[in-house]
Amino acid sequence: MDSPSRSSVIIIGAGVSGISAGKVLAENGIEDMIILEASDRIGGRIRKENFGGVSAELGAGWIAGVGGKESNPVWELASQSGLRTCFSDYSNARYNIYDRSGKIFPSGVAADSYKKAVDAAIEKLRSLEANLDGEVSEQPCSPKTPIELAIDFILHDFEMAEVEPISTYVDFGEREFLVADDRGYEHLLYKMAENFLFTSEGKILDNRLKLNKVVRELQHSRNGVVVKTEDGCVYEANYVILSASIGVLQSDLISFRPPLPRWKTEAIEKCEVMIYTKIFLKFPYKFWPCGPGKEFFIYAHERRGYYTFWQHMENAYPGSNILVVTLTNGESKRVEAQSDEETLEEAMGVLRDMFGPNIPNATDILVPRWWNNRFQRGSYSNYPIISDNQDVHNIKAPVGRIFFTGEHTSERFSGYVHGGYLAGIDTSKSLLEEMRKQKERESESQAFLLEPLLALTGSLTLTQTEAVPSLHKCDIPTQLYLGGQVGLQEAIL
Repeated sequence: MDSPSRSSVIIIGAGVSGISAGKVLAENGIEDMIILEASDRIGGRIRKENFGGVSAELGAGWIAGVGGKESNPVWELASQSGLRTCFSDYSNARYNIYDRSGKIFPSGVAADSYKKAVDAAIEKLRSLEANLDGEVSEQPCSPKTPIELAIDFILHDFEMAEVEPISTYVDFGEREFLVADDRGYEHLLYKMAENFLFTSEGKILDNRLKLNKVVRELQHSRNGVVVKTEDGCVYEANYVILSASIGVLQSDLISFRPPLPRWKTEAIEKCEVMIYTKIFLKFPYKFWPCGPGKEFFIYAHERRGYYTFWQHMENAYPGSNILVVTLTNGESKRVEAQSDEETLEEAMGVLRDMFGPNIPNATDILVPRWWNNRFQRGSYSNYPIISDNQDVHNIKAPVGRIFFTGEHTSERFSGYVHGGYLAGIDTSKSLLEEMRKQKERESESQAFLLEPLLALTGSLTLTQTEAVPSLHKCDIPTQLYLGGQVGLQEAIL
């Protein structure tokens, strides 16, 4: 059991927010920090795994928001590290929609269905706004046919998952790049960590980073924080930066003593958690169309989101013979609860609908389980289309000496890697400001306590002949009564 030696700051979570927060603290002279990470690696929801001879990004995979007037800070980090990326264009996916007989819907039909879906989405948004204002408006019709359901899925779960206009694209540009580097997206976090943690040959050896430390209890008061981990260790600090996901905050993994205030817990509960599951399939050879405009394709089924969104990895890793299908939310939870063999059977059924019965069986499958991972409980935050900015503010706001960070605390970029990165920087700056103010308060308090003593010393003389008649030596604190002489140095002691 670790002895509770006190640190200035404890950072809980070594994802992109936790690492960027630690870097800023170190740059400002806060070296006595501890980073507690529940898993056996840094990165959080940025995670790679070797699959089929390539680096598969199980979590965050794209750098979104490139090519605008402002430079995306994550794109800058990627450029500095020479991270290999590939441009992705989703716009052609709507023209590669397969029905269950393997036929591609005519481009005119697809374009018309897409326009109707966009119009319906705008109408729904206006309807929600009207309802907030107390007006009664007619709700747009829900999608019913397979192609309507497929387009609704790609529109709302991918292209318009946020309120328009999307801050990421407005600020940083509309281009997106897929990370396709053997070092993985997580390489950017290791490069950041090198700035303030001791590393050797790409490995972090600094004992301030403590892996496999599952925080279960966080005690907090005006005097500091006490953090208890699952293995019985106890850590004390003046402050804590909590970089846990919104899903973890909604779970019972970490208990707070005393409990968080109601305004905080209500805001946390209001935030939706998006589950985004990329399933990787390896084949002996490719049987799907490749070439310009063919990277993404859609499967139209009677059930919304049933193995709908597909991507081949030939652009990223030529000759890899890997397909990726993305599920979300309810379908993600369903697939996580079943065996990989069952998922493989379902996926192969869909592929045979699109490409015929004679395609080869997949030789391997990789199914991430973000929802059932108790250290993540989902993929990223998803604020309602019509939401109160006060909720975001309350989620972000500190509670005493607990400071909250993560992509869910980013008012403009929630759900993105750069949102998490910038949130870590923002939170650490807020903490540094609070530490500065606390130091000022302590100085003022010390001055307040010394003031009567200094006034007292001013009334005393340094010679015995000018002693104050009404003052007895017993009336002077022993720290001040030193051989008949009183001085400022002794008073401070």
